[in-house]
Amino acid sequence: MKLKSPYLVKPKAKLKLSRIATGETGAFRNEGSAKTVLMEHREKLSGLQETFYASQQKALLIVLQGMDTAGKDGTISHIFSGINPQGCNVSSFKVPTPLEARHDFLWRVHAQVPPHGMIQIFNRSHYEDVLVPRVHKLIPDAKLRERAEDIVKFESMLHENDVVILKFFLHISREEQTRRLQSRIDTPDKHWKLSESDFREREFWPRYEEAYNYVIPATSRKHAPWFIIPSDHKWYRNVAISQILVEVMKSLKLKYPKPSIDPSKIQL
Repeated sequence: MKLKSPYLVKPKAKLKLSRIATGETGAFRNEGSAKTVLMEHREKLSGLQETFYASQQKALLIVLQGMDTAGKDGTISHIFSGINPQGCNVSSFKVPTPLEARHDFLWRVHAQVPPHGMIQIFNRSHYEDVLVPRVHKLIPDAKLRERAEDIVKFESMLHENDVVILKFFLHISREEQTRRLQSRIDTPDKHWKLSESDFREREFWPRYEEAYNYVIPATSRKHAPWFIIPSDHKWYRNVAISQILVEVMKSLKLKYPKPSIDPSKIQL
């Protein structure tokens, strides 16, 4: 999969998130122009997804990661609103259940991998099982390295079975997170989004940055690339990600399958 993007992370590259801009808006000067392009992307994705679903030659796995309030839910709702729901699913990975904890950490993830013809979005993912233990020092460093290696092997196996993998880190500043959390506090209709963990984990911001600095380049590959998307401006985040999705799905050059019967011989 050949991709050209300023946000693409090369395998094993040195990464320091604190030096990467979060407020970039690319060629767009304002939200209005970006929204127009996003609508065009949605329309293209709708058509591409129909062919994707009908051909059943590939599956698409989209991984969304980011700090709390980075906009994973918003990304899903704004970009995929025009997609046929029959061809798209969303999975979220929270603290493992007792049963899941008794299995290897990828067991519950593999069960959510999309079949051919389907798009699957991971709202948080198997990467949590490296990030959280690293931040909170729950398991030894050697075990964390093993998990990162297991993820690379796992994603390679998926690629070999025609699963297209795209991974997006929604990059926001701590100042922007503060604004978004304050907005939730000030807006009664957003109180349901408030979580004690958001405020507790916020204290570990530097550790999470360090964990992402490690895991993203360690697991970015040509067949399973990571993209660091500037996400302080939600409208730019949406158009930047949708642009990559359109380019990737077009590059697959999928076609509708041949009909099982000859339409020209059908008489009604």
